[in-house]
Order: sequence, then C-alpha cells, then structure tokens
Amino acid sequence: MTKVHCNAPRISSSMLAASLALVLASGAVAQTAAPTSASEIHRTGMPATEQQGDVSFVSGGVGRDESTALRQARSQWPLSLQFTGPGASYVADVQVQIANASGASVLDTRTHGPYLLVRLPPGRYAVTATYSGVKRRQTMNVRGNGSARATFSFPRSH
Repeated sequence: MTKVHCNAPRISSSMLAASLALVLASGAVAQTAAPTSASEIHRTGMPATEQQGDVSFVSGGVGRDESTALRQARSQWPLSLQFTGPGASYVADVQVQIANASGASVLDTRTHGPYLLVRLPPGRYAVTATYSGVKRRQTMNVRGNGSARATFSFPRSH
C-alpha cells in the first residue's frame, strides 16, 4: 500500500503534464486554422476584415506596412475612403456611417486608421464621416472594385 502512495504524486504529475501539453497543442492547432491569424496579418500587412450585416470592411493604416497594404488593396474594394486633417496629415477614430439610396444604414463604424475599404454591392450611397465634432458628407456611386474613392478632410480640432 505504501508503494501505491509513493507513486500517486508521480502519476498525478505525469497526468498534469500530459494535460498541459494537450491544451497547448490544441491551442496551436486553433491558431493555425484561423484565417486571420496574427502571423497572416503581419505577413500581408493588412488588418483583419470585419463584417457588419452583409457589408465587409477593413480599417487601419497606422504604420508603414499597414498603410502600404491598404493603399495597394484599394483597387480590390468597391469603396475606398481616406481621412486627413490639417496639412494633409492622416487622422483616425473617424465615425463613418454609410446609407444606401433608400436611406437605410448599411455600415456604422469607427475607423482604426486613416483608411477604410468597404465591400458594397453596386449602387448609390451617402457617406457621412464625423471627426472631432465636424461632419462631412459625400454621395458615392459604387459600380465595382476600385470604382469609388473619396478623401474626407477635416480642419484642426479645437
């Protein structure tokens, strides 16, 4: 009986180590299966694509790699928006609302950088961008990939 007691801590330690190894391995498998894993984002420079209803979008552009990737990807997205401040400096944290021709909201988001790329079906859209309390509005005709581009410029914040 003493022999069983002496081996019990060793068996428990072995089972704990095996369980930990299994948990770490399954986490690694889950990470490699994810389509927008951190390594994929760093490899392409593109931030993760987000979804709101039927509309997919990507926002960012902070840092040279991300900014370059987003500028290069503009032709693959139907709507491309850029946000600038005084002296053509870039701004982020812009509230963007997009409504279709019927006035129904199709996207309402806050940007993570100076670029916002949006995948929308062809049509006419009203885009409202608000930064530091200043609103800008433009009507856009989206016909296909790379067809609609706009820059929203904002004055110096108060």
